[in-house]
Amino acid sequence: MRKVAVVGAGVIGKHHGKVISQLADRIELVAVVDVIPEKAAELAAKHGGRAFQELGQAIDTEDIDVVVVCTPTGKHGELAIEALEAGKHVIVEKPAEVTVARTDEIIAAQQKAGKLVTVISQHRFDPSTEQVLGAIARGELGRITSGIASIDWWRGQSYYDSGDWRGTWALDGGGALMNQGVHTVDLLVAALGNPVEVFAYTGTLAHQRIEVEDVAAAVVRFESGALGMLHATTAAYPGLSARLQVHGDRGSAVIDNDQLVFFQVTAEGENPQERLMGTNTAREVPTAGSDPGMLSDAHRSQYENFLAALDGTEELRVDLVTNRRSIGVITGVYESARTGKPVALDGGRQ
Repeated sequence: MRKVAVVGAGVIGKHHGKVISQLADRIELVAVVDVIPEKAAELAAKHGGRAFQELGQAIDTEDIDVVVVCTPTGKHGELAIEALEAGKHVIVEKPAEVTVARTDEIIAAQQKAGKLVTVISQHRFDPSTEQVLGAIARGELGRITSGIASIDWWRGQSYYDSGDWRGTWALDGGGALMNQGVHTVDLLVAALGNPVEVFAYTGTLAHQRIEVEDVAAAVVRFESGALGMLHATTAAYPGLSARLQVHGDRGSAVIDNDQLVFFQVTAEGENPQERLMGTNTAREVPTAGSDPGMLSDAHRSQYENFLAALDGTEELRVDLVTNRRSIGVITGVYESARTGKPVALDGGRQ
């Protein structure tokens, strides 16, 4: 039985508490840490464990195997490193940190400690994502030529006013792209490969009293030559969907709000046919929308992979280097928007 501490008892910390309870046969919540004692006590009362105000207190008091970091992004690194230096494995909510350099500090601490670290990227575990990435890996879409990641959401001013850290560079690390769009950026990178250059514009057009963007648009060039487009906003009233399109010379796929809504590939042994615009039809495939049995708790699936990796029965599917690529793209967008120039990316350290 793995003993777990959750740091940060806000909205996402509560979700992790629920997932831990669902896996009660394998893990146990023994500590909840939050700077607001009442929040820690509330989560501990619901899902188990003792309440603490500091991670160090919890580590000194309880036998802990895994620390789950659910604080504002700008605090992820210091808490993850504290846990690693104490010899604990770590689960970090997305994104790992607000910059590539600070992510690298976590990577260095992990390598020194020899412990496992995963960054929550739960949409990689959605059935729709697994089907599309599997098809790409098998070559069913042919050469991948382009992709579009679009996050068309709405956040009212009250959202940003609800916490002093929201909308700040120091603790949020960015706006619509870093906070809301990071998962869809991650899926674009997973589908198209190593990103090598980005050019972007950003703006703050519909909100006040925030430092970060509420709209971003960018073009990303990948090592393979494929081109990707990014669009992220929290200024699209009343809020639409998060959408990923992947296009190849033998097929295309579209994931909308985690559902596979279009998937068509050229049959084996056939050549792609010339078609007029609007005449394509999707090959019938099961999706989360058409088959409720395929709906899954993706956070739970990522936890299960992490636990299996701890046991040595599976490879860890999402690590710090994986998340570092997405952070590199997003911070590259911000640098390009500031300078008005394309920004070279290292594509993620190997």
